[in-house]
Amino acid sequence: MLRKVEVVPYNAEWPTLFQQEATNLATIFGPEVVAIHHIGSTSVPRLWAKPIIDVMMEVHDVERLDAFSFQVIELGYIPKGEFGVVGRRFYIKGSELHRTHHIHAYGTDHPEIELHLSFRDYLRAHNDEVQRYGQLKDDLARQFPTDIAGYMAVKDAFLKEMVRKAAAWREQG
Repeated sequence: MLRKVEVVPYNAEWPTLFQQEATNLATIFGPEVVAIHHIGSTSVPRLWAKPIIDVMMEVHDVERLDAFSFQVIELGYIPKGEFGVVGRRFYIKGSELHRTHHIHAYGTDHPEIELHLSFRDYLRAHNDEVQRYGQLKDDLARQFPTDIAGYMAVKDAFLKEMVRKAAAWREQG
């Protein structure tokens, strides 16, 4: 069975769902956690998104998270290891076909932290880009309803442009 690509209008409940999960994660990981951030499309008001809450954890030592695998599994997550990004721990909540949350965990000095926060903050400050990005995602979800790889491949060029703009915006500001 193929994973369905679903993009939906912004849901005002997403920040609450993030906060509930952040509280659960802070309880599990305790003093390892430096900060927990809501990232990704569900963190940007008015942005259409796949209804998956992206959580980014900054931690003192990402390798220490492996010792918490049992607790994370009990919370409904599947540990995926680095999952293509060196120095990250990635977890999905739900199943391979139907996910509700992603956790991206990095050590405090990892460059992906600033990238994710810059991208989120840039979109929050630029409604015109939110509209463009939301429309693109909706169009791609219709074009690739069961092809997440195709959806992501076409979206990649837009994301690279947004990341570049976000980095320039952050440096100015």
